[in-house]
Amino acid sequence: MQIPVQGFMYPNEVELQWSVLIVLYPFITGLVAGAFILASLERVFRVEAVKPTYRLALLTALSFLLVAPLPLQLHLGHPERSLEMYLTPHRSSAMAMFGFVYLWYLMAVLLLEIWLDYRCDIVVKSKTEKGLPRLIYKILTLGSDVLTERSLRIDERLGYFITLIGIPSAFLLHGYVGFIFGSVKANRWWSSPLMPIVFIFSAMVSGIAAVMLLYMLSSRLRRQQIDIRCLDKIAQDLMYTFIIDFSLEMLDLLQRIYEADESFRSLDFMVHTRLWTSQVIVQILLGTLTPIALLGLTQLFSFTDSVRKRIYALAGCLTVIGIFAMRWNVVIGGQLFSKSFLGYTSYKMGFATREGLLTAIILMILPFIILWILVKILPPWTDAESISASEEIPVHAAS
Repeated sequence: MQIPVQGFMYPNEVELQWSVLIVLYPFITGLVAGAFILASLERVFRVEAVKPTYRLALLTALSFLLVAPLPLQLHLGHPERSLEMYLTPHRSSAMAMFGFVYLWYLMAVLLLEIWLDYRCDIVVKSKTEKGLPRLIYKILTLGSDVLTERSLRIDERLGYFITLIGIPSAFLLHGYVGFIFGSVKANRWWSSPLMPIVFIFSAMVSGIAAVMLLYMLSSRLRRQQIDIRCLDKIAQDLMYTFIIDFSLEMLDLLQRIYEADESFRSLDFMVHTRLWTSQVIVQILLGTLTPIALLGLTQLFSFTDSVRKRIYALAGCLTVIGIFAMRWNVVIGGQLFSKSFLGYTSYKMGFATREGLLTAIILMILPFIILWILVKILPPWTDAESISASEEIPVHAAS
């Protein structure tokens, strides 16, 4: 494959080492962190308006978290060696230590909180279902199948405590991804102290937008009425978080323009040529300013419920596209220029290759398949059937 090169490039800079799969890595982890932060609004901050999306946000975070390491595994030449980072920790490697951050968030935070939140439902279904479903729910009880007032209070308090731990853990999860890029001092596109903070807020934006879209889609598929009060609150939080995120990105840009160091000329050339479409058009205009303006209109004017739903759906789609473009510009854009600032290369993405477009599409579809399975096992909404079933199982008073 012949790659167009302009100017002077070192041989190891001609072909990009990080492909579209590494773009998916921060994008997917961002969706995880953002979805969990939205769930914490109801659990910790008692924002009752977003309660219909609480469990859906948790399951969404788990679905994407299970897929998050796969892009890295496919990128590795020997993915079977990835387990060695747990057996022989390499504390000076930022990428290796991320494995422990990921494992902590998955095992000690997200899985535990979901189990505590669903324990009552799991116990009920383990006694009311029949056949294979009953066996599955029996296994999911982990041997804790007693429902008492005291045990339910313990579940609630422990779940609240886990959520408190989970909030900084979610910030750590995606802030650490931003730290990995920001700590690569050899690349002026990434080396910024604001990079971890920008990554955290952009993660919140993408996660909130994704859960909002999934809530609207799931309600339509189930032919249930959308809670417009919930949707209004999510959209309002999305707009405020988006404004902060965009302000931080502009602050970073203004700092670079003011400093105008030896790398500025090369970065400016990149923005006006190779990254003009992905950064200026897609990320800033379509993916940032347009959704902020759309969400702002809903705060200034009184639209009908149907109109607001359409605006929220459009704003949510554009937001997710814009955040993906931001990840693309950071990962791919940061490799298109030489470290000597004297040359530029191009990125050609294959289709049916290990790190091609087809693989990326499959990895983006996979979390939704996992979410569909989780929703079948652990429904995130309360319906009449589950209520009537739970009433058959008595909750014993604490002795």
